[in-house]
Amino acid sequence: MTTDILDRPDAAAADEQQVLVTLTVADQLCGVPVLAVRDILGEQTITRIPLAPPEIAGSLNLRGRIVTAIDLRRRLNLPPAPANQPRQSVVAEQGGELYALLVDQVSEVLSLDAAQFERNPPTLEKTWAAFSTGIFRLDGRLLVVLDVSKLLALAEEG
Repeated sequence: MTTDILDRPDAAAADEQQVLVTLTVADQLCGVPVLAVRDILGEQTITRIPLAPPEIAGSLNLRGRIVTAIDLRRRLNLPPAPANQPRQSVVAEQGGELYALLVDQVSEVLSLDAAQFERNPPTLEKTWAAFSTGIFRLDGRLLVVLDVSKLLALAEEG
């Protein structure tokens, strides 16, 4: 006998929470839905792809699969990371392909009250707003919720 998720008492509570993997890009706190994340990787060897758009950092090997690495700093029109700064990758899947989003740091998984979620404020910089579904205000800090499918749309544009 299987238990349907809707039969569990905590199912209603789960609908009222947004579970996000938090990360930092150029000192901005961001979040991506935990269900969009396939893997989190430390510093990786990335092979440059000739003639690729500047947002494509290259490719990396993840357990025998070729993964396209997208530099979020470039994707968001931010200054490049310092040369000596290690970067981490948040791996997501779209259209059966794996993509690694290069970020400055991956922090923790947060479960946030969905009622606290706000649409993008008009003051949010336009590049951030184009790739964001909204924000959470956390102890004086803004957490920008990134739209993974919009970030990965570059691979489909090319």
